[in-house]
Amino acid sequence: MSGSTGRWAGPSATALLRFATAGSVDDGKSTLVGRLLYDSKSVLTDQWEAVERASRHRGQDAPDLALLTDGLRAEREQGITIDVAYRYFATARRRFILADTPGHVQYTRNMVTGASTAELALVLVDARHGVVEQTRRHATIAALLRVPHLVLAVNKMDLAGYEARVFARIAEEFTAYATELGVPEVTAIPISALVGDNVVEPSANMDWYGGPTVLEHLETVPVSHDLTGCHARLPVQYVIRPRTAEHPDYRGYAGQIAAGAFRVGQEVTVLPSGATSRISGIDVLGEAVGEARAPQSVTLLLEDDIDVARGDLLVPSGDGPVARRDVEATVCHVADAPLAVGQRVLLKHTTRTVRAIVAEIRSRLVLDGIVAHPEPGQLVANDIGRVRIRTAEPLAVDAYADSRRTGSFLLIDPADGTTLAAGMAGPAFGAAVTG
Repeated sequence: MSGSTGRWAGPSATALLRFATAGSVDDGKSTLVGRLLYDSKSVLTDQWEAVERASRHRGQDAPDLALLTDGLRAEREQGITIDVAYRYFATARRRFILADTPGHVQYTRNMVTGASTAELALVLVDARHGVVEQTRRHATIAALLRVPHLVLAVNKMDLAGYEARVFARIAEEFTAYATELGVPEVTAIPISALVGDNVVEPSANMDWYGGPTVLEHLETVPVSHDLTGCHARLPVQYVIRPRTAEHPDYRGYAGQIAAGAFRVGQEVTVLPSGATSRISGIDVLGEAVGEARAPQSVTLLLEDDIDVARGDLLVPSGDGPVARRDVEATVCHVADAPLAVGQRVLLKHTTRTVRAIVAEIRSRLVLDGIVAHPEPGQLVANDIGRVRIRTAEPLAVDAYADSRRTGSFLLIDPADGTTLAAGMAGPAFGAAVTG
Protein backbone atom coordinates (compact mmCIF):
# COMPACT_ATOMS: atom_id res chain seq x y z
CA MET A 1 0.00 0.00 0.00
CA SER A 2 1.24 3.52 -0.70
CA GLY A 3 2.73 5.38 2.21
CA SER A 4 0.98 8.31 3.83
CA THR A 5 3.91 10.65 4.51
CA GLY A 6 5.93 12.71 2.07
CA ARG A 7 5.13 13.47 -1.58
CA TRP A 8 5.58 10.46 -3.80
CA ALA A 9 8.17 10.13 -6.57
CA GLY A 10 7.87 7.20 -8.96
CA PRO A 11 10.09 5.56 -11.55
CA SER A 12 10.48 6.77 -15.08
CA ALA A 13 7.50 6.40 -17.36
CA THR A 14 7.16 4.22 -20.43
CA ALA A 15 5.45 5.06 -23.70
CA LEU A 16 2.10 3.28 -23.29
CA LEU A 17 -0.05 1.96 -20.45
CA ARG A 18 -3.12 -0.19 -20.97
CA PHE A 19 -5.37 -0.10 -17.92
CA ALA A 20 -8.88 -1.17 -16.97
CA THR A 21 -11.29 0.40 -14.51
CA ALA A 22 -13.87 -1.51 -12.51
CA GLY A 23 -16.25 -0.89 -9.64
CA SER A 24 -19.71 -1.58 -8.30
CA VAL A 25 -22.76 0.30 -9.57
CA ASP A 26 -22.82 3.94 -8.42
CA ASP A 27 -19.26 3.85 -7.06
CA GLY A 28 -18.49 6.76 -9.38
CA LYS A 29 -16.25 4.95 -11.83
CA SER A 30 -17.45 6.76 -14.93
CA THR A 31 -17.20 10.08 -13.10
CA LEU A 32 -13.60 9.25 -12.16
CA VAL A 33 -12.71 8.46 -15.76
CA GLY A 34 -14.48 11.62 -16.94
CA ARG A 35 -12.64 13.69 -14.34
CA LEU A 36 -9.35 12.10 -15.38
CA LEU A 37 -9.98 12.94 -19.03
CA TYR A 38 -11.26 16.46 -18.32
CA ASP A 39 -8.63 17.56 -15.80
CA SER A 40 -5.81 16.14 -17.93
CA LYS A 41 -7.16 18.23 -20.85
CA SER A 42 -7.84 15.12 -22.94
CA VAL A 43 -11.39 16.14 -23.97
CA LEU A 44 -12.05 17.71 -27.36
CA THR A 45 -14.29 20.78 -27.57
CA ASP A 46 -17.06 19.00 -29.49
CA GLN A 47 -17.02 16.13 -26.97
CA TRP A 48 -17.43 18.55 -24.08
CA GLU A 49 -20.25 20.38 -25.85
CA ALA A 50 -22.04 17.06 -26.40
CA VAL A 51 -21.72 16.27 -22.69
CA GLU A 52 -23.14 19.69 -21.77
CA ARG A 53 -26.12 19.18 -24.10
CA ALA A 54 -26.80 15.67 -22.79
CA SER A 55 -26.56 16.89 -19.18
CA ARG A 56 -29.06 19.70 -19.82
CA HIS A 57 -31.41 17.22 -21.52
CA ARG A 58 -31.33 15.11 -18.35
CA GLY A 59 -32.15 18.15 -16.20
CA GLN A 60 -28.71 18.48 -14.63
CA ASP A 61 -27.35 21.93 -13.76
CA ALA A 62 -23.68 20.99 -14.23
CA PRO A 63 -22.02 18.84 -16.92
CA ASP A 64 -22.04 15.15 -15.98
CA LEU A 65 -18.45 13.94 -16.35
CA ALA A 66 -19.65 10.33 -16.47
CA LEU A 67 -21.04 10.96 -19.95
CA LEU A 68 -17.50 11.21 -21.31
CA THR A 69 -17.26 7.42 -20.99
CA ASP A 70 -20.89 6.29 -21.24
CA GLY A 71 -20.82 6.37 -25.02
CA LEU A 72 -24.04 4.54 -25.90
CA ARG A 73 -27.40 6.34 -25.96
CA ALA A 74 -29.07 3.47 -24.09
CA GLU A 75 -26.48 3.74 -21.34
CA ARG A 76 -27.06 7.46 -20.98
CA GLU A 77 -30.81 7.03 -20.79
CA GLN A 78 -30.51 4.34 -18.12
CA GLY A 79 -27.76 6.13 -16.25
CA ILE A 80 -25.55 3.02 -16.19
CA THR A 81 -22.56 1.67 -18.08
CA ILE A 82 -23.35 -1.66 -19.77
CA ASP A 83 -20.40 -2.35 -22.06
CA VAL A 84 -16.63 -1.96 -22.23
CA ALA A 85 -15.84 1.56 -23.42
CA TYR A 86 -12.33 2.08 -24.75
CA ARG A 87 -10.77 5.52 -24.56
CA TYR A 88 -7.41 6.74 -25.83
CA PHE A 89 -5.68 9.74 -24.29
CA ALA A 90 -2.22 11.04 -23.57
CA THR A 91 -0.29 13.34 -21.26
CA ALA A 92 3.20 14.74 -21.64
CA ARG A 93 4.59 11.67 -19.88
CA ARG A 94 2.64 8.71 -21.27
CA ARG A 95 -0.01 7.45 -23.69
CA PHE A 96 -2.98 5.48 -22.35
CA ILE A 97 -5.52 2.95 -23.56
CA LEU A 98 -8.35 2.80 -21.03
CA ALA A 99 -10.96 0.04 -20.84
CA ASP A 100 -13.90 1.27 -18.75
CA THR A 101 -15.82 -1.84 -17.70
CA PRO A 102 -19.38 -2.10 -16.33
CA GLY A 103 -20.23 -2.48 -12.67
CA HIS A 104 -23.24 -4.82 -12.64
CA VAL A 105 -22.51 -8.40 -11.55
CA GLN A 106 -24.16 -9.76 -14.71
CA TYR A 107 -21.51 -7.96 -16.76
CA THR A 108 -18.53 -9.44 -14.95
CA ARG A 109 -17.57 -11.16 -18.21
CA ASN A 110 -17.11 -7.71 -19.75
CA MET A 111 -14.37 -6.99 -17.22
CA VAL A 112 -12.58 -10.13 -18.38
CA THR A 113 -12.51 -8.61 -21.86
CA GLY A 114 -11.28 -5.25 -20.62
CA ALA A 115 -8.63 -6.61 -18.25
CA SER A 116 -7.28 -9.37 -20.50
CA THR A 117 -4.68 -7.06 -22.07
CA ALA A 118 -4.31 -4.58 -19.19
CA GLU A 119 -1.11 -3.91 -17.29
CA LEU A 120 -3.00 -2.17 -14.49
CA ALA A 121 -6.46 -2.57 -12.96
CA LEU A 122 -8.04 0.33 -11.11
CA VAL A 123 -10.82 -0.84 -8.74
CA LEU A 124 -13.17 1.73 -7.21
CA VAL A 125 -15.06 1.45 -3.95
CA ASP A 126 -17.50 3.86 -2.34
CA ALA A 127 -16.02 5.14 0.92
CA ARG A 128 -19.46 4.87 2.55
CA HIS A 129 -19.93 1.19 1.63
CA GLY A 130 -16.39 -0.18 1.66
CA VAL A 131 -15.43 -3.52 0.14
CA VAL A 132 -18.47 -5.38 -1.23
CA GLU A 133 -18.89 -8.64 -3.16
CA GLN A 134 -18.42 -6.99 -6.55
CA THR A 135 -15.18 -5.39 -5.30
CA ARG A 136 -13.89 -8.84 -4.41
CA ARG A 137 -15.04 -10.18 -7.77
CA HIS A 138 -13.13 -7.49 -9.65
CA ALA A 139 -10.00 -8.06 -7.56
CA THR A 140 -10.30 -11.79 -8.23
CA ILE A 141 -10.52 -11.28 -11.98
CA ALA A 142 -7.50 -8.95 -11.94
CA ALA A 143 -5.53 -11.61 -10.05
CA LEU A 144 -6.82 -14.39 -12.27
CA LEU A 145 -5.72 -12.52 -15.41
CA ARG A 146 -2.32 -11.79 -13.84
CA VAL A 147 -2.73 -8.03 -14.24
CA PRO A 148 0.67 -6.81 -12.95
CA HIS A 149 -0.53 -3.74 -11.01
CA LEU A 150 -3.64 -3.29 -8.85
CA VAL A 151 -4.89 0.11 -7.66
CA LEU A 152 -7.66 0.67 -5.12
CA ALA A 153 -9.36 4.07 -5.47
CA VAL A 154 -11.50 4.84 -2.41
CA ASN A 155 -14.01 7.27 -3.92
CA LYS A 156 -16.52 9.72 -2.44
CA MET A 157 -14.22 10.64 0.41
CA ASP A 158 -16.06 13.99 0.51
CA LEU A 159 -19.16 12.11 1.66
CA ALA A 160 -17.12 10.36 4.37
CA GLY A 161 -15.79 13.58 5.86
CA TYR A 162 -12.34 13.05 4.31
CA GLU A 163 -11.52 10.91 7.35
CA ALA A 164 -8.21 9.04 7.25
CA ARG A 165 -9.53 6.16 9.38
CA VAL A 166 -12.26 5.42 6.81
CA PHE A 167 -9.68 5.15 4.05
CA ALA A 168 -7.28 3.11 6.20
CA ARG A 169 -9.96 0.57 7.15
CA ILE A 170 -11.04 -0.01 3.53
CA ALA A 171 -7.46 -0.15 2.23
CA GLU A 172 -6.49 -2.69 4.90
CA GLU A 173 -9.47 -4.97 4.16
CA PHE A 174 -8.95 -4.85 0.40
CA THR A 175 -5.19 -5.40 0.65
CA ALA A 176 -5.72 -8.45 2.90
CA TYR A 177 -8.12 -9.95 0.35
CA ALA A 178 -5.77 -9.22 -2.56
CA THR A 179 -2.91 -10.86 -0.65
CA GLU A 180 -4.98 -14.05 -0.32
CA LEU A 181 -5.34 -13.97 -4.11
CA GLY A 182 -1.57 -13.79 -4.51
CA VAL A 183 -1.43 -10.11 -5.51
CA PRO A 184 2.02 -8.89 -4.38
CA GLU A 185 1.16 -5.20 -3.92
CA VAL A 186 -1.82 -2.85 -3.86
CA THR A 187 -1.62 0.92 -4.27
CA ALA A 188 -4.51 2.59 -2.40
CA ILE A 189 -5.52 6.19 -3.16
CA PRO A 190 -8.29 8.23 -1.41
CA ILE A 191 -10.21 10.35 -3.93
CA SER A 192 -13.33 12.31 -4.70
CA ALA A 193 -13.98 12.03 -8.42
CA LEU A 194 -16.85 14.52 -8.29
CA VAL A 195 -14.78 17.24 -6.61
CA GLY A 196 -11.46 16.23 -8.15
CA ASP A 197 -9.51 15.35 -5.00
CA ASN A 198 -6.37 13.28 -5.77
CA VAL A 199 -7.46 12.48 -9.32
CA VAL A 200 -5.14 14.80 -11.24
CA GLU A 201 -4.32 17.37 -8.55
CA PRO A 202 -3.43 16.63 -4.91
CA SER A 203 -6.26 17.15 -2.45
CA ALA A 204 -6.24 20.11 -0.08
CA ASN A 205 -8.83 18.25 2.00
CA MET A 206 -6.66 15.19 2.75
CA ASP A 207 -3.30 16.51 3.89
CA TRP A 208 -2.84 13.28 5.86
CA TYR A 209 -2.27 11.45 2.55
CA GLY A 210 1.14 11.80 0.92
CA GLY A 211 0.94 9.25 -1.88
CA PRO A 212 0.42 9.80 -5.61
CA THR A 213 -2.70 11.11 -7.29
CA VAL A 214 -4.37 8.71 -9.69
CA LEU A 215 -2.78 10.38 -12.72
CA GLU A 216 0.66 10.52 -11.07
CA HIS A 217 0.53 6.80 -10.46
CA LEU A 218 -0.71 6.03 -13.96
CA GLU A 219 2.05 8.15 -15.47
CA THR A 220 4.87 6.61 -13.46
CA VAL A 221 3.97 3.00 -12.64
CA PRO A 222 6.71 0.77 -14.12
CA VAL A 223 5.39 -1.18 -17.09
CA SER A 224 7.53 -3.37 -19.31
CA HIS A 225 6.46 -4.30 -22.82
CA ASP A 226 9.72 -6.15 -23.42
CA LEU A 227 8.77 -9.77 -24.12
CA THR A 228 12.14 -10.63 -25.58
CA GLY A 229 13.40 -12.17 -22.34
CA CYS A 230 10.53 -14.66 -22.25
CA HIS A 231 10.49 -18.18 -23.71
CA ALA A 232 10.42 -17.75 -27.50
CA ARG A 233 7.14 -18.68 -29.17
CA LEU A 234 5.88 -18.30 -32.76
CA PRO A 235 2.33 -19.51 -33.48
CA VAL A 236 2.25 -20.24 -37.22
CA GLN A 237 -0.50 -18.28 -38.93
CA TYR A 238 0.30 -18.89 -42.61
CA VAL A 239 2.50 -21.18 -44.66
CA ILE A 240 3.85 -19.10 -47.56
CA ARG A 241 4.67 -20.87 -50.83
CA PRO A 242 4.72 -18.30 -53.66
CA ARG A 243 5.72 -20.85 -56.37
CA THR A 244 7.33 -18.22 -58.57
CA ALA A 245 10.22 -18.59 -61.01
CA GLU A 246 12.25 -16.27 -58.80
CA HIS A 247 11.61 -18.35 -55.65
CA PRO A 248 10.72 -21.88 -56.80
CA ASP A 249 11.59 -23.54 -53.48
CA TYR A 250 10.51 -20.82 -51.05
CA ARG A 251 8.58 -22.15 -48.04
CA GLY A 252 8.13 -19.79 -45.11
CA TYR A 253 6.19 -19.95 -41.87
CA ALA A 254 4.60 -16.62 -41.02
CA GLY A 255 3.14 -15.26 -37.82
CA GLN A 256 3.63 -12.79 -34.98
CA ILE A 257 6.27 -13.68 -32.41
CA ALA A 258 4.33 -14.03 -29.16
CA ALA A 259 7.42 -13.85 -26.93
CA GLY A 260 11.18 -14.09 -26.99
CA ALA A 261 13.50 -13.88 -29.98
CA PHE A 262 14.53 -16.10 -32.88
CA ARG A 263 17.81 -15.94 -34.79
CA VAL A 264 19.24 -17.51 -37.94
CA GLY A 265 21.01 -20.81 -37.19
CA GLN A 266 18.90 -21.50 -34.10
CA GLU A 267 17.50 -25.03 -33.68
CA VAL A 268 13.73 -25.04 -33.31
CA THR A 269 11.06 -27.63 -32.61
CA VAL A 270 7.62 -27.79 -34.17
CA LEU A 271 4.85 -28.49 -31.67
CA PRO A 272 2.87 -30.64 -31.27
CA SER A 273 4.66 -32.94 -33.77
CA GLY A 274 8.11 -32.62 -32.17
CA ALA A 275 9.93 -32.32 -35.53
CA THR A 276 13.15 -30.29 -35.39
CA SER A 277 15.14 -28.15 -37.81
CA ARG A 278 17.28 -25.00 -37.90
CA ILE A 279 16.29 -21.51 -38.98
CA SER A 280 17.92 -20.78 -42.32
CA GLY A 281 16.44 -17.32 -42.77
CA ILE A 282 14.15 -14.70 -41.24
CA ASP A 283 12.16 -12.23 -43.33
CA VAL A 284 10.67 -9.07 -41.82
CA LEU A 285 8.63 -6.89 -44.19
CA GLY A 286 10.32 -8.58 -47.15
CA GLU A 287 13.85 -7.94 -45.86
CA ALA A 288 16.21 -10.65 -44.58
CA VAL A 289 17.37 -10.16 -40.99
CA GLY A 290 19.57 -12.16 -38.64
CA GLU A 291 17.27 -11.93 -35.62
CA ALA A 292 13.65 -11.02 -34.83
CA ARG A 293 11.93 -10.31 -31.53
CA ALA A 294 8.45 -10.10 -30.07
CA PRO A 295 6.08 -8.62 -31.12
CA GLN A 296 7.40 -8.51 -34.70
CA SER A 297 5.51 -10.25 -37.50
CA VAL A 298 7.97 -12.47 -39.35
CA THR A 299 8.44 -15.31 -41.78
CA LEU A 300 10.82 -18.06 -40.71
CA LEU A 301 12.57 -20.34 -43.21
CA LEU A 302 13.86 -23.73 -42.09
CA GLU A 303 16.75 -25.82 -43.37
CA ASP A 304 14.67 -29.00 -43.62
CA ASP A 305 11.46 -29.68 -45.53
CA ILE A 306 9.35 -30.78 -42.58
CA ASP A 307 5.60 -30.75 -42.01
CA VAL A 308 4.55 -27.39 -40.53
CA ALA A 309 0.97 -26.10 -40.74
CA ARG A 310 -1.19 -23.26 -39.47
CA GLY A 311 -1.73 -23.68 -35.74
CA ASP A 312 1.66 -25.27 -35.07
CA LEU A 313 3.95 -23.63 -32.52
CA LEU A 314 7.63 -23.00 -33.25
CA VAL A 315 9.82 -22.95 -30.11
CA PRO A 316 13.56 -23.21 -29.36
CA SER A 317 14.49 -26.88 -29.08
CA GLY A 318 14.41 -28.00 -25.46
CA ASP A 319 12.44 -24.93 -24.37
CA GLY A 320 8.81 -25.63 -25.13
CA PRO A 321 5.69 -26.85 -23.34
CA VAL A 322 4.81 -30.53 -23.49
CA ALA A 323 2.03 -31.21 -25.99
CA ARG A 324 -0.91 -32.84 -24.20
CA ARG A 325 -4.54 -33.72 -24.83
CA ASP A 326 -5.62 -32.67 -21.32
CA VAL A 327 -5.73 -28.97 -20.48
CA GLU A 328 -6.08 -28.03 -16.82
CA ALA A 329 -7.30 -24.46 -16.52
CA THR A 330 -9.27 -21.77 -14.75
CA VAL A 331 -12.08 -20.39 -16.91
CA CYS A 332 -14.46 -17.47 -16.74
CA HIS A 333 -17.76 -18.48 -18.32
CA VAL A 334 -19.07 -15.66 -20.53
CA ALA A 335 -22.02 -17.21 -22.42
CA ASP A 336 -25.66 -17.05 -21.34
CA ALA A 337 -26.09 -20.82 -21.71
CA PRO A 338 -24.38 -22.98 -19.03
CA LEU A 339 -21.16 -24.92 -19.58
CA ALA A 340 -21.68 -28.55 -18.54
CA VAL A 341 -19.56 -31.66 -18.04
CA GLY A 342 -19.53 -33.73 -21.23
CA GLN A 343 -20.25 -30.75 -23.46
CA ARG A 344 -18.52 -30.74 -26.85
CA VAL A 345 -16.69 -27.53 -27.66
CA LEU A 346 -14.00 -26.04 -29.85
CA LEU A 347 -10.82 -24.88 -28.14
CA LYS A 348 -8.97 -21.99 -29.83
CA HIS A 349 -5.36 -21.58 -28.71
CA THR A 350 -3.33 -18.91 -30.56
CA THR A 351 -3.81 -19.83 -34.25
CA ARG A 352 -4.95 -23.42 -33.62
CA THR A 353 -8.56 -24.57 -33.16
CA VAL A 354 -9.31 -28.18 -32.15
CA ARG A 355 -12.36 -30.21 -31.14
CA ALA A 356 -12.63 -30.85 -27.41
CA ILE A 357 -14.92 -31.99 -24.62
CA VAL A 358 -15.42 -30.65 -21.11
CA ALA A 359 -14.13 -33.66 -19.16
CA GLU A 360 -14.48 -32.21 -15.65
CA ILE A 361 -15.69 -29.10 -13.87
CA ARG A 362 -13.74 -29.55 -10.68
CA SER A 363 -14.85 -26.48 -8.77
CA ARG A 364 -16.60 -23.14 -8.90
CA LEU A 365 -15.04 -20.18 -7.14
CA VAL A 366 -17.16 -18.66 -4.38
CA LEU A 367 -15.87 -15.16 -3.71
CA ASP A 368 -17.06 -14.93 -0.10
CA GLY A 369 -13.95 -16.23 1.63
CA ILE A 370 -12.27 -17.29 -1.64
CA VAL A 371 -13.29 -20.92 -1.44
CA ALA A 372 -13.81 -23.45 -4.20
CA HIS A 373 -17.20 -25.18 -4.34
CA PRO A 374 -16.34 -28.73 -5.52
CA GLU A 375 -17.92 -30.44 -8.53
CA PRO A 376 -20.68 -27.93 -9.33
CA GLY A 377 -21.65 -29.88 -12.48
CA GLN A 378 -21.91 -26.75 -14.60
CA LEU A 379 -20.85 -23.12 -14.83
CA VAL A 380 -23.29 -20.32 -15.62
CA ALA A 381 -22.63 -16.81 -16.95
CA ASN A 382 -19.95 -14.92 -15.00
CA ASP A 383 -18.89 -18.02 -13.01
CA ILE A 384 -15.18 -18.68 -12.49
CA GLY A 385 -14.23 -22.34 -12.22
CA ARG A 386 -11.53 -24.98 -12.52
CA VAL A 387 -11.94 -27.37 -15.46
CA ARG A 388 -10.21 -30.15 -17.34
CA ILE A 389 -10.62 -30.05 -21.11
CA ARG A 390 -9.90 -33.15 -23.23
CA THR A 391 -8.83 -32.25 -26.76
CA ALA A 392 -9.03 -34.37 -29.91
CA GLU A 393 -5.44 -33.44 -30.79
CA PRO A 394 -2.41 -32.66 -28.59
CA LEU A 395 -1.91 -28.98 -27.75
CA ALA A 396 1.28 -27.22 -26.65
CA VAL A 397 -0.07 -24.81 -24.05
CA ASP A 398 2.09 -22.76 -21.67
CA ALA A 399 1.02 -21.97 -18.13
CA TYR A 400 -0.81 -18.66 -18.11
CA ALA A 401 1.46 -17.46 -15.29
CA ASP A 402 4.40 -17.81 -17.71
CA SER A 403 2.71 -16.33 -20.80
CA ARG A 404 -0.58 -14.47 -20.97
CA ARG A 405 -0.74 -15.10 -24.73
CA THR A 406 0.30 -18.73 -25.19
CA GLY A 407 -1.25 -19.71 -21.85
CA SER A 408 -4.74 -18.48 -22.72
CA PHE A 409 -7.49 -19.95 -24.88
CA LEU A 410 -11.18 -19.67 -25.77
CA LEU A 411 -13.90 -22.29 -25.61
CA ILE A 412 -16.32 -21.93 -28.53
CA ASP A 413 -19.73 -23.40 -29.30
CA PRO A 414 -19.20 -25.53 -32.45
CA ALA A 415 -22.82 -25.02 -33.51
CA ASP A 416 -22.88 -21.23 -33.87
CA GLY A 417 -19.39 -19.95 -33.03
CA THR A 418 -20.44 -18.32 -29.76
CA THR A 419 -17.62 -17.76 -27.28
CA LEU A 420 -18.40 -19.84 -24.19
CA ALA A 421 -15.48 -19.21 -21.84
CA ALA A 422 -12.08 -17.58 -21.57
CA GLY A 423 -9.46 -19.95 -20.19
CA MET A 424 -6.15 -19.57 -18.37
CA ALA A 425 -4.09 -22.77 -18.42
CA GLY A 426 -2.09 -24.03 -15.48
CA PRO A 427 -2.55 -24.42 -11.73
CA ALA A 428 -5.13 -22.52 -9.70
CA PHE A 429 -4.19 -19.00 -8.62
CA GLY A 430 -4.15 -17.55 -5.12
CA ALA A 431 -2.97 -19.06 -1.87
CA ALA A 432 -6.47 -20.00 -0.76
CA VAL A 433 -7.89 -21.33 -4.00
CA THR A 434 -7.61 -25.02 -4.78
CA GLY A 435 -9.16 -27.27 -7.36
